[in-house]
Amino acid sequence: MTRTLVVGASGGIGRALVQNLRNRGEGVMALSRGVDGLDVTNEQSIIDGLGRLDGPFDRIIVATGSLSSGGHGPEKTLKSLDPVAIAAQFALNATGPALVLKHALRLMPRDRRSVFAVLSARVGSIGDNRLGGWYSYRASKAALNQLIHTAAIEVARSHRQAICVALHPGTVATAFTENYRNHETVPAAQAAANLLGVMDGLSAADTGGFFDWAGNLVEW
Repeated sequence: MTRTLVVGASGGIGRALVQNLRNRGEGVMALSRGVDGLDVTNEQSIIDGLGRLDGPFDRIIVATGSLSSGGHGPEKTLKSLDPVAIAAQFALNATGPALVLKHALRLMPRDRRSVFAVLSARVGSIGDNRLGGWYSYRASKAALNQLIHTAAIEVARSHRQAICVALHPGTVATAFTENYRNHETVPAAQAAANLLGVMDGLSAADTGGFFDWAGNLVEW
């Protein structure tokens, strides 16, 4: 049976991923801060949470993230920049998922295909940025993309069939985006199905890539 670990399983997309996988009859391990106390901004919490698990997992999906922190929403201007808020965005959106990979690598099989996927965002694309604003969120997602791309090179040396990718789910109708929806949205269940479809179609040649919900490459 295919086994998947979902980190951030209490969020809108995370819950939908867990439900979709269970509907497919696959084995799912769900971890979250609210239910299991796994805080991706705290490395010891990641060590403790993942240390209790036995692999291998065919998929590990990190579905954590935030558009704002500490009462600070996405910045529209330079004068809104706050160093504490910027650091918090990086800790949750970039450093956290990278640390999950650091400690989850032992849970990935070396002898067969596996996928490690993080939820990124198109606004993290430097090449696609034509509107400006959202400094911390954009920068943290761009950093996440670089961390995953870099890690994919290293992981391929020990896990030749592993696929490490960043995925853009589109604008999903969840509490996460409730106050920031400027585009058409899709239900979380549909977003989850889209993302799983993309993961199912990837090969080892795609490792290190940044893909949208339809499987198209997103420019860096």
